[in-house]
This record gives sequence, C-alpha cells and structure tokens, in this order.
Amino acid sequence: MLRLFNVYIPTSVVALLVSEVVLIFTCFLLANALMLNVDLGVLYLYDGAFGRQSLVILSIVVGMYFQDMYTQFRVRSRLILVQQICLAIGMAFLFQAVLNYVAPQLLVSRWVMLVGSLLSLAVMPVWRVVYSNEVTKAVAAQRILFIGANPVIMEIAAEIDRSPELGLRYAGFLSDDPIPELQTLAPGASILGSVSEVKSVVDKVKPERIVVGLTERRMRLPVSDLLDLRFSGVHIEQAGVLYEATFGRVSTRELRPSELIFSAELGPRPSSVQFQLVYSFLAGLILLILAAPVMVLVAILVKLTSPGPVFYKQTRMGVDDVPFTVMKFRSMRTDAEAKTGAVWATRNDPRVTPLGKWLRKLRLDELPQLFNVLKGDMSMVGPRPERPEFTRLLEEKIPFYRQRTCVKPGLTGWAQINHKYGDTIEDTIAKLEYDLYYIKNLSFALDMYIIFSTVKIVVLGRGAQ
Repeated sequence: MLRLFNVYIPTSVVALLVSEVVLIFTCFLLANALMLNVDLGVLYLYDGAFGRQSLVILSIVVGMYFQDMYTQFRVRSRLILVQQICLAIGMAFLFQAVLNYVAPQLLVSRWVMLVGSLLSLAVMPVWRVVYSNEVTKAVAAQRILFIGANPVIMEIAAEIDRSPELGLRYAGFLSDDPIPELQTLAPGASILGSVSEVKSVVDKVKPERIVVGLTERRMRLPVSDLLDLRFSGVHIEQAGVLYEATFGRVSTRELRPSELIFSAELGPRPSSVQFQLVYSFLAGLILLILAAPVMVLVAILVKLTSPGPVFYKQTRMGVDDVPFTVMKFRSMRTDAEAKTGAVWATRNDPRVTPLGKWLRKLRLDELPQLFNVLKGDMSMVGPRPERPEFTRLLEEKIPFYRQRTCVKPGLTGWAQINHKYGDTIEDTIAKLEYDLYYIKNLSFALDMYIIFSTVKIVVLGRGAQ
C-alpha cells in the first residue's frame, strides 16, 4: 500500500486511477484528431488543449470518486457500472456548462467533448471489468505470515479476505494453540506450525512480511530467530501497525501506555498544530462569508417552523478538557431533554423537528460552529466535541479516551467521515481509534483530504442523524 496525504491507499486503487486518467486522456486525444484539422503537437503545446482537457478529466474522475468508484471498484453489476460512468461524464458536461459562463476560454470544443465522451463511455466500462476481474488477479499480492492469532490478527485476516484490492494475502499462521474461528474468518488459511518453528516455516513459504500478534509474548516470542530473519531482509512488524494501514485507525486493543510514551511517530507535531490554527481561521472566515445568505435563510425557517430560539447552545469539551459553548441551528424541540436529560442522538430521533431532519441531513445545522472556529474553540478538522456528561462516563469505560482532547475538536474529522454516527460504546471505541489515527498523523495534507471527503458526504447526504 502507498501512503498519500498520510492515508494508506492500496496500490491497486492508485494504479486504477492512473490508468483511467490515461485512458480518458487518450479518448479525448483521438477526439481532437478526428474532429479538428490541426497539428496535435501545436494544439496541446501552444493552444492550451492540455489544460482544457485536464479540467474535463478531473471533472470525470471527481464524478467517479463521488460515487465511491475508487473505494468499491469491483464490478458487481455491469448495468450499474455504465450508469455510474454516465453520471460521471454528465458531471463533466455540467462543469463545461458552468465554464461557459465564468471562463469560456477554458471550454473544450463542443464536438470534441461529445466524441471524447462517447469514446470514454465505450471504453471505460470494458476496462473496469478487465481490471476488476483480471488485472487485480495478475498482480502478485504480498504474502503475510501471522505469528499468533489474537483478535486484532483475526480481524486483519478477515479484512484481507473481504478486500483483495488491498494487495495482501495470508501465507498462514503460526500458533501453539488451535484457532477455532480460523476457517470462518480466514477461509483457506492454515496453521503451518508452532511459534518456535518460525525460521523453518519462513524458509518453506517465503513470506514478504511477518506480523506478530501474540496475546502473551513473554517466554513465547522467538526473539533470536526473528532478529535473524529481520537482518536477512524479512519485514517484521506488530499487528497494530498492519491494522492501522488496513483500517485507517489505531487499534486500542494493541496499545500500551509505554508505546505511546516512547513512540517517535505519535503526534501531533507543534508545527502542524500551529499551522492548523492559521488555515482553520482563514477557511472558517471564508466559509462564513460564503454561507451567510444560507444562514440567514435557515434562521428565518427555524423561527417560522417551530417555537423557540433560532440557535441551540450546548456545552462541549474542548482541547485539554476545557469546556466551551458550541452554537448550532436548533433542530430539536425546545423541551427535547426536559425529562430525559442528556442522551445520545439516535436514528429517526423523535425529538427532531421536521425542518431539523433536513438541516441535519444537509449538515446546515452545523454552520454556526464557524463562529466557534473563528473564536478558536474549534478547528475545521479534529475529533468531534463531546458533551461533559458523556466525556466523564466514557473516560471511565474506555482507555485512552481522554487523550483525544490533546487537539482542538473540529467541524469535521477522520472519525466522522469513516464511521457512522453511533450511539453505543462499541461505536465510540471505533471512533476513538479513528481519532487517535488522526492525532498521530495530523497534517495539512490529511486535513485537506478530510475536508474533500466531507464535501462528498454532505453532497450525498450520508451519515446524518
């Protein structure tokens, strides 16, 4: 897997993206050759065709990304595949229509656009099917030998079996104990020997990577043998490292306080935090100016559709456990928690007003939090700010939960774009693991990736509660 924007991305996904960009470019190159009686070298080098065509390709790729075609690229229905590509090309035509009003000099010729799109529509589905069925099989997957079978190891093995695009496969397991759930979670895998037989098994199966996931390591881990293998060039890592790359979150089951204390990679870096303060303020100010007309309209609708104040103010825990008051457009009845006290939001929450359902679905109720960003209580990106009533409870039940407040909470975050809005302890643990991954990798590049992904989620109306 490759690491881009501090996010682990399967090599197969990157290869698919690059190949499709080249394919679409070729289709429009042919369209230019067919429809325009000009020298292509002059056209692309001196007439700006390369830049205009790049905008078309970008809009098509973004259209495919918005349909999750780079996270779920395996073809399950050819009809749906054609529909998705049609929508992506339709987005490119829509973008061209917008350019006609704001920057007509960037428009692609009408006939080139039409012919290039038809060629892309004819070629892209075929390439997707071939890539999904043949190319991913032909690319050699990295073989992994697992030492031990703790819950983290078994979760990784199950994900490898579900997601062949990861480019990983298990060579087998070494375990001194039977693994009853092995065939259920990792079909086709087998126990190749005991932990002490690691050198002979490695000589036999020749894995590219050894992943250690023993529940108890004392007096069981063959340190000398692993050291010899490491110096011979075999990559060896703890299960938590592969878990982080596979799932994009830090496994709290593999975390030990000593690892956090002595880790050289654990963030956030002070320079990244300081830079985040600058671009969060600027982004918040720009968004507030752009969103002002929408906020005025929402405020009027809230006032007209239900009795009570326009804004809903609530105490949340900020950086270093310092409380602050968050502002949102009111989406619930004014007496929503009069009898129950503080409770988590749930799906189809009966406390939400009819207008509030739409405000939450479109995330418009969150817009007043831009004032919190300008005040410095929040950042554009960070862990979700939690209520003090829940924070105290969760800190008692979940290890490392308090550590998520070492950075400012955010309007959006790594946990918000990767995990559903949950109301259980299990959901909270999963979101904490995403938050720890974000804190460890906090950077401008990761924040931009999260903001771009948030736009997709908001546009598609996903994950609202």
